[in-house]
Amino acid sequence: MSTRARILEEAARLVAESPNGEISTRAVCEAAQVGAPALYRHFGDKEGLLSAVVDHGFDKYLATKRQRGESADPIEDLRNGWDSHVEFALQNPNLYRLMNSPAMRTPPAAALESHRILTKDLERAAAVGRLRLAPELAAQMVMSANVGVALMLVARPATFRDTSTSRRVRDAVHAQIFTPDAAGAPTDADGTGATSSGASVPSTAARLSALLRQTPDPALSPAEGALLTEWLNRLSNAPRDR
Repeated sequence: MSTRARILEEAARLVAESPNGEISTRAVCEAAQVGAPALYRHFGDKEGLLSAVVDHGFDKYLATKRQRGESADPIEDLRNGWDSHVEFALQNPNLYRLMNSPAMRTPPAAALESHRILTKDLERAAAVGRLRLAPELAAQMVMSANVGVALMLVARPATFRDTSTSRRVRDAVHAQIFTPDAAGAPTDADGTGATSSGASVPSTAARLSALLRQTPDPALSPAEGALLTEWLNRLSNAPRDR
């Protein structure tokens, strides 16, 4: 095992075993049997080390998502993605708190990849007309709610003891971003999933935007394509309480 890998493994172990997730570079150096210069040479500083620890741990979770691949149903993939995210947090509480700590000024690469995977699944949902919003906005809503629930379950276990909390929040968020048929609500007689709030217009706009992103129309110039995307996103993201 290389010196870098040994430092990383020992740092990850100390984070997992710490009562509050806090570790010192001195303890890491002692555990890895290296001097401080070696640690700083490989990781720059403590923040660099902790960022590498987060990437190292979360990469194991992402590996399962990469291996599983995509199913034929993006909605089911998104439900499973939420649940597996929470499960990872519960199994790795210190690592998860560290990953979402305000002290981490630079987002770990694993967190950015997780967001990209989420956005891609939402783009698939939009392309088949099952998303009310633009995928980028929907991804922000899902990720913020998913992380919020996971952090509360990890940080406040005595308060958040109901195991159904995560599922209830998941379904509530999904009801806001998916069309009624995808979210499990009844559709209109014509089967379009349109409701009195006019959800068919936002979902149609989101779908067209996703399809154009997948296969740009050569009839449009880059400037025209960008303008059309802006209009479609504005339609798909418009508030529905007007």
